[in-house]
This record gives sequence, structure tokens and C-alpha cells, in this order.
Amino acid sequence: MSQVLDDLVEKLSQLTVLDMSKLKEKLEEKWGVKAAVASAAAPAAAAAATSESTEFKVTLEAPIPDDKKISIIKAVREVTGLGLKEAKDLVEGAPKDLKPSAAKTEAEEIQKKIQAAGGKVKLTGL
Repeated sequence: MSQVLDDLVEKLSQLTVLDMSKLKEKLEEKWGVKAAVASAAAPAAAAAATSESTEFKVTLEAPIPDDKKISIIKAVREVTGLGLKEAKDLVEGAPKDLKPSAAKTEAEEIQKKIQAAGGKVKLTGL
């Protein structure tokens, strides 16, 4: 039984706050009960779930690993359209904003590309 619980915890840990809120509602509906709030953080999480951001600021985080700098510069050029010198200056000046405002899917795509190149990206909801 312990392995089943461990697997369940792992799967639940991968859910977003919004998905957790929907899961709670479905379980309440199926079991015919009303779930009590488990902690003081839960109301804040539920509020965040209902007002999830659709626009994000994408920021390249420091420090930039020296052995990954060239691949990160290439990825920055790809996602921003900057020239080589501008992209190099941006990477060397991290933390810097890559996009001041991007849709959620675009921001996540940028994050994947920069992380694949070895960099770190922070998404901030607007």
C-alpha cells in the first residue's frame, strides 16, 4: 500500500493549483462531502487558482554558466530576434528581461528553449 500512496503523492505533486482546485470539486461531488481547508495557505492557493495569470514577464536569471554561454546566446537570439552583440550583452548582463509581456504558452516555450540551452528563466505573472 505504501508504494501506491507514494505514486499518488508524486502524481498530485505535478498538478497545478488550478487543477488541484478542480480535483477537490470533483471529489466533493463524487463523495457527496464538503472538504475542509487543510491549512492557512490553502485559501490563498485557491484565490491564486481563480486569478491565474495569462500574461508573463520572462526574465533570464543569473548566473550564466560559462560553459553554456554560447548556447544560451543562440537561444536568446532565437526567442528575441536580437543580433549577436545585443544577445551577448543581454546574457552577460543577466538578470535581464527577455520579454516584458508574453502569453502563457509563448512564455513557457521560451523557458523550455533557454533551459534546454542551460540557462535559467523566471516567469512572473502580470
